Order: sequence, then C-alpha cells, then structure tokens
Amino acid sequence: MRLTRRSFLRAAGVAGLFLPGAALHGQGMASRGVRPAPRPRFSGRLWPVTFTDIAPAAGLTAPAIYGDEYVKRYIVEANGPGIAFLDYDDDGWLDIFVPSGTRLEGFPAGQPPTNRLYRNNRDGTFTEVTAKAGLERTGWCYGVCAGDYDNDGHVDLFLTYYGTNVLYHNNGDGTFSEVTKEAGLRESGTRFATGCTFVDYDRDGYLDLFISRYIDLDLAATPVGGSSRYCKFRDVPVNCGPLGLKRDVCTLYRNNGDGTFTDVSAKSGILKGGSRYGLTAVALDYNNDGWPDLFVACDSTPNLLYRNNHDGTFTEIGMEAGCSVNGDGQEQANMGVGVGDYDGDGYLDLFLPHFSDDTPILYRNVKGEFFDDVTYAAGLAVNTRYVCWGVDFADLDNDGWLDIFHVTGSVYPEVERVHPEYKFKTPRVVYRNLGNGSFEEVTELSGRAVLEAHSSRGCAFGDFNNDGNLDVLIFNMSEPPSLLRNDNHSGHHWLNVKLVGTRSNRSAIGARIVLTAGGRRQLREVLSGSSYISQSDFRQHFGLGTARRVEQLEVRWPSGHIDRLGGVEADQFIVVKEGQTSR
Repeated sequence: MRLTRRSFLRAAGVAGLFLPGAALHGQGMASRGVRPAPRPRFSGRLWPVTFTDIAPAAGLTAPAIYGDEYVKRYIVEANGPGIAFLDYDDDGWLDIFVPSGTRLEGFPAGQPPTNRLYRNNRDGTFTEVTAKAGLERTGWCYGVCAGDYDNDGHVDLFLTYYGTNVLYHNNGDGTFSEVTKEAGLRESGTRFATGCTFVDYDRDGYLDLFISRYIDLDLAATPVGGSSRYCKFRDVPVNCGPLGLKRDVCTLYRNNGDGTFTDVSAKSGILKGGSRYGLTAVALDYNNDGWPDLFVACDSTPNLLYRNNHDGTFTEIGMEAGCSVNGDGQEQANMGVGVGDYDGDGYLDLFLPHFSDDTPILYRNVKGEFFDDVTYAAGLAVNTRYVCWGVDFADLDNDGWLDIFHVTGSVYPEVERVHPEYKFKTPRVVYRNLGNGSFEEVTELSGRAVLEAHSSRGCAFGDFNNDGNLDVLIFNMSEPPSLLRNDNHSGHHWLNVKLVGTRSNRSAIGARIVLTAGGRRQLREVLSGSSYISQSDFRQHFGLGTARRVEQLEVRWPSGHIDRLGGVEADQFIVVKEGQTSR
C-alpha cells in the first residue's frame, strides 16, 4: 500500500499525534526557524490601491489599553483582542466596536479603560456612544462576533474574555442589554475564551454559538518571564506560553429558540476534538454540502476542523483533511484565519499567517475532499519576518480576484532592546492575487499607512464610507485603532450585497452567494467571526473588473431555499431578502 501524505496525517490524527520539529529558540510558540523563499520576479502590473489612515480625523483617538506597554509579564497581556465592523443601528453604514483590556495592577477609581462603540456619522467621522449604548465594561476582552440570535431584526454582540464572556442583546433603540445569565451563557470561574462564531449548525433558523478557548490559565499559579525554557525568546525573559501551559477545549451552545442556549459540547461531539490552544473560530461550509462546519486556528497545536454530520453532531477531521498541520506535518503558531475562494473554483480556501521565522500557510480546498498546502507554489513563502495576526481574503482593487491583507506585531516588547532585529512594532502586509493561483507582495506600493509600524492584533474588513472599496479596521496595542481608507484608482466596477433571512436566521450567517459577471463566477459566504477573533461586515463585496452588469446572482440560504436575480447593474448596494425572488 502506497503511503501518501494524507494517509500518513490521517493515521497520525487517529493516533492523536502530531509531528514535532518546530524550532522553538527557547520560546513558548511554535516556529520552524525557516528562511523566506526567493521572491519571484515582479509582474510589473500597476497596483492601483493605496491606504490612508484616517482614524485621527475620523474621531478614533482613544488608545486601547492592554497591559503595560513595554513589559508583558503574562500571556493574557500579550496576545490582545479582535475588533469589529458592524451596523448596530441598521442604517446602512458600518459602525465600529473596539474591545479593551485592562492592567493587572488596576487603575485609580473612576479611570478604568472600557470597550468603545463608535457610531458612523456618514461623513467619514464617528461619534463615541459607548455609555449611551450600555456597552461600558472593563476587563480582558478578546474576541468579538455578531449575529441576530433572536431574529428580531437587530444585530447582537457576543464578547469573549479572560474572565467571563458577555452576551449583549440589541434593543433596537441604540442601546444594548447584558443578558449573559438570562441566556444560559454565564460560566462559573475564570476561563480564557478567545474566538467565537454564531452558526446555525442544525439549520433550524436560530443562531447557535461556538466558542474556542486558549489556555486553562490561573495567573496565581503561572510562572513569570524567564522561569523556564517556555518563558524565553532568544535568551531574553518573556511571558510564558502557550507551550508549557495547560490547553483548553471548545464549547458549542445550541439556541433553544426562546432567547436561551444549552451547552451541547459533549452531545455534539465537540469535546472529542480534545484540548488545544484555540484562537480564532469560524464557521464555513468547506465541502459544499449545505451544512456549516467549524474550523479553529490553534496556536502551536494542530488546528481543528469539525465536519457537520447533519444530525446535530460533528466529527473532528483536521488531520485527515490536511488542514491541522503544514505540508511537512509540523504544527505552527496559528493566530488568525482568512476564508475565501481565492482561485475561483467554487470551494472556500484558508489562509493562516504565523509567528516570526515561519512562513504563512495557504490551504487550497481540493473539491471539498481535503486541503493542500500550496504556500510555496502560490508565492506566499517570501515573508518570515513578522508575528502575524488578523487577516482576510479581500478584493482590494475590485478586479474580481481576492487579495490578502494581514497585520503584524510582536508579543515580546522586551526583546527589541536586546535584539534590535526583532521589532515590537512592524508593518502590515498586502499580497495581490495574480489570477493564476499565485500572489505577489505589494506592501511597499500600498501607501504609508501600510508601512507604518504598529503592534497590531485584530483587523476587520468592510466599506465604512460606502464608496465601493473595501477598507480595513485594525486594533493596535496601546494605541488608537487604525482605520485604513482604501483609495482605489482602478476604475473597476463592484457590487455590494446585504442578505436578510426569513426562514433562515435573520443575519443570513451561512448563506452563500454565487455571482456570475464578465464570464467568471465568484463565491462568498456570510461569516460571523474570522480574521483574528474579529467581526467583518456582513455585507458581501464583489469586485467586477470591467463588467458593468451581473449576469446572475444566486443566493443559497441555510434553509435550503435558492433565490436568483439576473441583470443586476454594477456599482450599487443591494438588499436580497430570502424568498423575494423565488424560482
């Protein structure tokens, strides 16, 4: 019997094994210590996109507090949170939610930091409305995901914490009510939750909730920097972990349809996936069977892929499917994940950037059967310099092909003083899709805002000024967020589609759009939570290149219903309501 890579990894997964060999350099993060691949010759094509950081002019000036700026004693201070674009008041303009951390030593009375909600003023500026909205809260906030869990027409907000997670119900009048306990989501004790995603896994029309967790962390029992080999980087004492600390498990809550949830982690088979250092969680239909699956990007442990069995249960198949480790069988430090059909074959692919001294990974989805590591073939192994976080596939130049944008920033501010080459603040990275299965880096062509150094974490994507170009919102440690306006001069056409479920969940999470224009088909799926524990715009953006009209727009809803529209003019925002165009 011929031993293939897939059969070997499948056997390793069944045995509960993964392949060591990552070069740790005395640190607590998996990193292979590889050199970047040679850069292919530049294509010479014009790159028409530049980004401008308009955050100061837009009113996003409050710095995000997340532990001490120059010393990170524990990993809870170092990782940092996501960020969110969401239309909380349903006026057609994206608002902004910025999570906040705190400090271990606390703050003087009356001066604690808080999460912040900014309302879009529709003129390129934002107004902070946190207190008015009832969202003030101090703590170690991490992940953010959105979804209308009770189908009342208003998008709700779920936040993960090192501490206690929080569910905010949107009251529809500009305010939120904290309903965690009433909804059955309050947990006892302190847990380190990170990623979250709303998902209708049983397709009953109500959004369920999946949560990934990072570390079973007790600060009182956790060693401080330098106390073991997991607490050093290049012989510099740094915060410990995650390797050397206790891993934790994921949780799935089923929506009971009455505003409450029930923990079905054991019943559904989620707990069989075991404990990992889970970070970003996302729901996607990877095999095109009409049922949402679950993927978790795991730090320094193999990723998780839960296949939906259509009967309320899941089977963890990450090793078998080829997306738990890289093509060499080694685990990597997976923080964020981008989801998109970059090659236009009708299947959703995955891109995960990693820790410094390691390449990112591009998992190409092969007909929903398995994922293939095509990082080197796609020209994406050219960068190994940065610690990488938030990411997504996004058509930045509206040419009809999904590009890649990701943010970077170290977790060790102490190291730069000893090793100047390991910067704490580093630039963003942009790759353009060449339309032939490969990418080329265009970071230096994308404007000063991309090249500016920050220690960034979460990033979200959406068209905040409704000009037809995808913009980027970024969380920066100990600084205000960045709001990168996309100044795209390509002249390409576009279409932006908002979906509203009726039989399906109101947020249309899990719905799929297949657009045909200019002789090409493009696929999008509505996601709750992705990037690095962040929430991007629910509206689906399509670049159309030179096409002025969409030949057909097909929406496949979680309910199984299909809507089709034909002859849609380009360069507009449209709303498709389930059942309004039945065929």
